[in-house]
Amino acid sequence: MFFMPTVLVVDRGGRGNAIAYSFAKSPKVSKVFVAPGNAGSNLLEKCQQVPIESIEEMIDFAEKNKIDLTFVGPEGYLSKGIVNKFLERGLKIVGPTKEATILESSKCDTKIFLSQIGVPVPEFKVFEDPEEAKAYVRDFYKNRPGENVVVKADGLAEGKGSFVCNSLENAEYAIDYIMIQKAFGDSGKRVVIEKRLYGQELMFFVLTDGKTVLPMESAMDYKAAFDDDNDARTKYFGGLNPRTGGMGGYSPHPWLDEELKQKIMERIAIPTIRKFKELKGIEYKGIMYFGLMICEENGKKNPYVLEINVRMGDPEAQVILPRLKTDFYDLSEAIVEGRLNEITLEWEPDYYLGICAVSGKIIRPLFEYGRGEEYDERKNIGYPGPHITNQPIFGLRKVDPSCLIFHNGTAFKPKDPKDPSSIDPSKRDEDGNLVTTGGRVLTLVAKGKTLEEARQKAYSEIEKIFFPGMRYRKNIGKI
Repeated sequence: MFFMPTVLVVDRGGRGNAIAYSFAKSPKVSKVFVAPGNAGSNLLEKCQQVPIESIEEMIDFAEKNKIDLTFVGPEGYLSKGIVNKFLERGLKIVGPTKEATILESSKCDTKIFLSQIGVPVPEFKVFEDPEEAKAYVRDFYKNRPGENVVVKADGLAEGKGSFVCNSLENAEYAIDYIMIQKAFGDSGKRVVIEKRLYGQELMFFVLTDGKTVLPMESAMDYKAAFDDDNDARTKYFGGLNPRTGGMGGYSPHPWLDEELKQKIMERIAIPTIRKFKELKGIEYKGIMYFGLMICEENGKKNPYVLEINVRMGDPEAQVILPRLKTDFYDLSEAIVEGRLNEITLEWEPDYYLGICAVSGKIIRPLFEYGRGEEYDERKNIGYPGPHITNQPIFGLRKVDPSCLIFHNGTAFKPKDPKDPSSIDPSKRDEDGNLVTTGGRVLTLVAKGKTLEEARQKAYSEIEKIFFPGMRYRKNIGKI
């Protein structure tokens, strides 16, 4: 009998759906399980949600079901050592070890490491004391008129720990929010404050087995919550247009050419991975994501590293991975087995554009709020602030089948409200059978021969979807 492998994808969001979709496209793969997953994991061909949370449960599931390969999406599980624990049990898994995740779990230590090995980074300083940090930014703005800073929480903050400042007031607010209000818990014990660079931001992804480093296609990403920095809702965020985990994007990237790609590989990607092994003794395997600023200097484009992530981005994965023609299972096995040099990456030339629908502020009679509790506007700001979930989703079946819908935060509505397990997946994406569970709810991706064709298709189709409070940026892909 012909053997067809099974895959476990560890992720709960839209990135995980995109990874599962990529494995399912492989004719070699028989089944893809997604844990913890979401309702959307059940709506993809050959895919099934496995609602388990702990690493131990996932190891047990992989062993009992004879899973041939596991792929880890989010930084949280990676930083908790899921790769180490799977390897200890002899299970194949794609992703960096716990030791390697320091590149994302500590922005401070990473900036120090990169500066030591000569990888270009912005001018920066690290602080453990909020008053010292405030004194520094006061001095910065006093003595360096026309310049600004970026304030970042040291640890993991789900993409929300970076504050791009336009004034001293912005910088002091960011320090307070991170270090005194402890918005990100222990991740805010330290901050890195760096000189704000002006240029073109680029998210650059590579695949590596620890020896070979291959550049992936990139995407133009939209992190800011609102279309306009002057949006009235910025009042809830200290006057800043807050950074989110991602509001949408498109691929291919509009201005990443071969010359710049080669410069990034030679100056940043290859040295980082090789020096990490040479100086830290840690071999990095998996996907590495460089957040870059490309600055025009003396007529040349020079890249600087703003941050490193140890996984694929979200929503970048949703617009990059559907373009991949190379078999994703073959690619993943090559990473695990250390033979990435045998792989040639092939990509579709078409544009893919994704729009993320999020849980915005819900306008409804006050007496309905919280079933009688006193209305508190601060609990209903909308993503990336506090937001209301468990809202029914409508219109998914009206969307053109040529579009992809990757779910970020959805669940099936229980038939019995008193029994959360009484769901009816057979109704699948019927109106009202799915409800929102998070800030980012779903990402609709459309394809086109041109960027404008993909953009028009995506916006015409996302208008068919509705849930109370639904909000999305209106300028994704607008040049």
